[in-house]
Amino acid sequence: MKRILITGGSGLLALNWACAVRDHWDVVLGTHQLSARLPGTTSHRLDLEDPQRFGEHLDQLLPDLVVHTAGLTSVDECEKDPERAHQVNAVIARNVAMATARRNIRLIHISTDHLFAGDHGFYREDEAPQPLNEYGRTKALAESWVQAAHADALTVRTNFFGWGHRQRQSFSDWLIVNLREGKTLSLFDDVYFTPILADALALAAHELIDKDVSGVVNLTGDERLSKYEFALQLAKEFSLPAELIRPNQLAHAHLLAKRPLDMSLDNSRAREILGRGLGTVPQFLSGLHVQEAAGRRTQLLESIC
Repeated sequence: MKRILITGGSGLLALNWACAVRDHWDVVLGTHQLSARLPGTTSHRLDLEDPQRFGEHLDQLLPDLVVHTAGLTSVDECEKDPERAHQVNAVIARNVAMATARRNIRLIHISTDHLFAGDHGFYREDEAPQPLNEYGRTKALAESWVQAAHADALTVRTNFFGWGHRQRQSFSDWLIVNLREGKTLSLFDDVYFTPILADALALAAHELIDKDVSGVVNLTGDERLSKYEFALQLAKEFSLPAELIRPNQLAHAHLLAKRPLDMSLDNSRAREILGRGLGTVPQFLSGLHVQEAAGRRTQLLESIC
């Protein structure tokens, strides 16, 4: 089997990505502070801060593909500590891109849908980023640095969900856990996105790599909806009490960092390349439910120590 190294190996995306491909790839989860123990994979502690040291890791592991998922994803934490956000989201991404480019290793860089002002929907790949917060600014900088350092890199803009672990809940985790506990939840009905299940994201990205696609590609679901509408659909799929979900507006939340009202991305380029749709929210939620029944949630809860 070819080997894939996934940075941010203790994170939500890395773990779900590993589950999606471990039957066909030799998966190495590259970790930093936490340790990951996931059946069908191995883990290796990485130093991403030092380009030379990371290069030594690559020379030791000899991966055919690197997926860079590591980053500081808390929007408010980035706003509180812009220097740390710059280092973790941008500088480290450049380190990874430079080291993989020197060794002619294919790279998938995970970006975000938090890059735009949110004044319209379905942003295309060729639209200039207009980030509203430090998270978006550092991720936009990372994109430019990665493409400059590694011309063949695939940069994926996305918004994903999937099962998390004890130290990190996903958006869907948070909804399911609280609704199962009978708690009332407030969800924005004026914030829009195009979510995709983590496994669907991973498999689509591998298809793009197989087709030698590089540059920026939006890999999202086919459906634009609000966070409130997503929660209602999740409640329906998991037979949870939808009456506990209340609509709210972003302006009432008093969050530290400014956020866009519309983060939806146009995935028509990906659909054209792949010759198919990426999937709808009901399809993704059904897949999430099947994963729970198959033991994915339990496995990931036990994966981080």
